Amino acid sequence: MSDPGAGAPSTFRQAVAALDAVRPRPEVTLSPLPPPRRLAPYAHAMGASVSEGGEELADGRFVLLHDPAGDDSWGGEFRVVTLARADLEPDVAGDPLLPEVAWSWLTEALSARALPLDLPSGTVTRADSAFFGGLAEREGKAELELRASWTPADPGDAAGHLLAWCGLLAQCAGLPPESSGAPVTALPRRRGPRSS
Repeated sequence: MSDPGAGAPSTFRQAVAALDAVRPRPEVTLSPLPPPRRLAPYAHAMGASVSEGGEELADGRFVLLHDPAGDDSWGGEFRVVTLARADLEPDVAGDPLLPEVAWSWLTEALSARALPLDLPSGTVTRADSAFFGGLAEREGKAELELRASWTPADPGDAAGHLLAWCGLLAQCAGLPPESSGAPVTALPRRRGPRSS
């Protein structure tokens, strides 16, 4: 459990308590992170990793920001800021539709939980790395990075936003969805351990 501080507004303290109570699917591990200090008067940060069979497949962070005075760029008093990263097979990284597909995973994860939100924004980046010289023995790698932020319409839904993001992270890791519903495409899993 994190302590948002006795001086924090009750709505923020309640949202933090809800986040700390979240129990995502078994492959996803949540852990507290130091919150950013300059983005808002109040912040709560959590790290996440997705592992299966002892292999880390994806990682990321989820940050809840709160400014009681409101922030015009957020369109409200709360803002969620996230990062999700996963290694990719090189042929998947070359798919020209990958950025649109990855972004749709986020929007669909949020809408599947009926979470109203405002002003979503973000970037999807894919990067290829090749190794040379003393590192030439390493296999080339490709990585997906999705950075996103949005304003939750109701801070009381903070736990739902975190669970939706955990679902996105699991999907980036190539895990099948938890529930059977509409067809979902997961990324093929990268062989070998994830490297930072």
